[in-house]
Amino acid sequence: MLTKRDKYKRFISFGSAIVLLFILAGSFAFVWYRYYSDAIVLPYYRRGNWVLIGIYALLVWLFFKAFGGLKIGYLKKTDMLYSQLISMVCVNVVAYFMVSLIGRDFMIVPPFLILTFADFGFISIWTMVTAKLYFLIYPPRKLIIIYGSHQAASLVLKMSQRVDKYMICESVSVSEDREKIEELILKYEGVIICDIPAELRNDYLKFCFDNSIRAYIAPKISDIIIRGADDIRLFDTPLLLCRNYGLDFEQRFFKRIFDIVFSVITLIIALPFMIIPAIAIKLCDGGPVFFKQKRLTIDGKVFDVYKFRSMVVNAEKAGVPMLASENDPRITPVGRFLRKTRLDELPQLLNILKGDMSVVGPRPERPELTEEYKKDMPEFEFRLKVKAGLTGYAQVIGVYDTTPYDKLKMDLMYIENYSMRMDLQIILMTLKTMLFPGKTNEASVEAIMGPEPGSRRKEDK
Repeated sequence: MLTKRDKYKRFISFGSAIVLLFILAGSFAFVWYRYYSDAIVLPYYRRGNWVLIGIYALLVWLFFKAFGGLKIGYLKKTDMLYSQLISMVCVNVVAYFMVSLIGRDFMIVPPFLILTFADFGFISIWTMVTAKLYFLIYPPRKLIIIYGSHQAASLVLKMSQRVDKYMICESVSVSEDREKIEELILKYEGVIICDIPAELRNDYLKFCFDNSIRAYIAPKISDIIIRGADDIRLFDTPLLLCRNYGLDFEQRFFKRIFDIVFSVITLIIALPFMIIPAIAIKLCDGGPVFFKQKRLTIDGKVFDVYKFRSMVVNAEKAGVPMLASENDPRITPVGRFLRKTRLDELPQLLNILKGDMSVVGPRPERPELTEEYKKDMPEFEFRLKVKAGLTGYAQVIGVYDTTPYDKLKMDLMYIENYSMRMDLQIILMTLKTMLFPGKTNEASVEAIMGPEPGSRRKEDK
């Protein structure tokens, strides 16, 4: 239920973000006036300096938004801190080149290095203080979960890892009496609805709406498709239009232009860094540097994907496709590092240039595994409505052991909500994922609930 404090949540988040923005912009202003303003060829008058400081503040805001560094109370403290630190490195690199361009020469670097470390200090203190205050003002919500199957265990585990935000106090099976469930719902601040039949889910959702109780819903495939629908009106009747054809011509055209520009520039920059892994792979076991494998892209087209080899030669001796696990013994020491940092994917820039892949999209899957997944998830083929990608929404949001069904839902969320802005944000988030890889949670799920009785997962009716 909405409380008076909830009404001011956005205002508190926005206000604290503005405080940090002023601190960071003020730090840059000090460095600018102290080391650079008089060193440029034609020093600015007051307004020119103010405009430059304003541009710096805008850069801070844009990068923080892109990396999620302003989501107070939404992200964990560590995740928010990582996002902010990466953002400040990007901002100060851009700002240094901007100052050098104004000065018509490469300006001295040490002031910007000192500024960056000072920013790290300000950000760390701000993150800890605001997180503590936010927790005191908005303690974790007391929730009840209505579940329909073992699949809810994973969601419970993930939400229980955010004790600063969620407190799951009770769980109830959907098979219980409806009146009993509704009585329990009224005792809590929110309800989690996970993996229950669609008709019952709709009834409980309406009950929550009627009583102003927030509901957290694990979406089905059909929900994700509907979320990407357009609102239209036929006279006095509202309709939802699901186009269901992936990207339109205009989106595909500009996405292809971006892919070509991005892959060419990145290949030029990354070429020296690609030589080092190539030498390391060769020295490790003497085998081939590159690895080629059949994968699927848009409309089920088969192509050869290129990678740096991260496994032993002949890793699939039996000829049967085998998914890699996190501690797979077939992965070489060099390959383990390449996989963790995603550097093994760099040769796929050539696939992007050829037009087989895009920079952002669902990761390309093997034809054999796709057929296996389709037996349990007929909707798995939906992800082939766009080109496969070097990185994707599922890769920056998920972790190593995210289930194929959850990855499918994230891929469809990307397709249904596609925009160039979203592509840019995923690319920036990929940088964060490379520097701070996610952790697996499979062992923890089994420790709490035991092994899942079956692996099959179909869409609920």
